Amino acid sequence: MRTKDAVGQYGEQLAAEHLANAGFAILERNWRCAAGEIDIVARDGDTLVVCEVKTRRGLGYGSPLESITYRKLSKLRELVGHWLRDHDLRPDHVRIDVVAILVPRDGKATVDHVRGVA
Repeated sequence: MRTKDAVGQYGEQLAAEHLANAGFAILERNWRCAAGEIDIVARDGDTLVVCEVKTRRGLGYGSPLESITYRKLSKLRELVGHWLRDHDLRPDHVRIDVVAILVPRDGKATVDHVRGVA
């Protein structure tokens, strides 16, 4: 497994643990369709939450949050529609969150959870 893939999987595991510890119910991880992938689908009370997880080992290319572009948010909105149709759900509230993980070579990983980015 490539280092980048291992770091990404580690970040997604940390994100899922963070969300679960915050009271979210994890419904699905790494859901895929022809249009793309959703990292984590969860429920926060009566709100369906789609989480994009971004993990980086350093800030050389900017923070993980900086990688969330308008184009990525548009794709996530599209994927939410696919997920809802695939699961035949019509929740009253849907939210897109980003969980940014920074995994330095030395020290503890940090988790930054931004709610309602789109």
